[in-house]
Amino acid sequence: MPKLTVEGLGEFNVPQGKRLILALREEAGSDQLHACGGKARCTTCRVEFLDGEPTQQTVAEKEILNARGVHNARLSCQINCDHDMSVRIISRLEGSGRKDCGSPCSTEIEPQPVEWVK
Repeated sequence: MPKLTVEGLGEFNVPQGKRLILALREEAGSDQLHACGGKARCTTCRVEFLDGEPTQQTVAEKEILNARGVHNARLSCQINCDHDMSVRIISRLEGSGRKDCGSPCSTEIEPQPVEWVK
């Protein structure tokens, strides 16, 4: 099981291959935002990697981050937990003014079909 370290929350064992957004919400119990339901459309699920940043990136993640001018952050909805990683949550419900964290997220990375940057 990969170990997920979340700054300010602790260390958590995460099932192999689980989406990071789901691990942040379910294992870590965080209030990480995911307004679009984990479909790489809104960038509210941003995290900063402190260690173990994945080398792979989906085309959807790359395109939305570039379009929004977001640098030094990744989308937790586009990452599978397949190794140990340490993150800082950037977008939280607390202080956001939103009524909830967002729409439910699928267990699979979306949008389908998933394409990876080469």
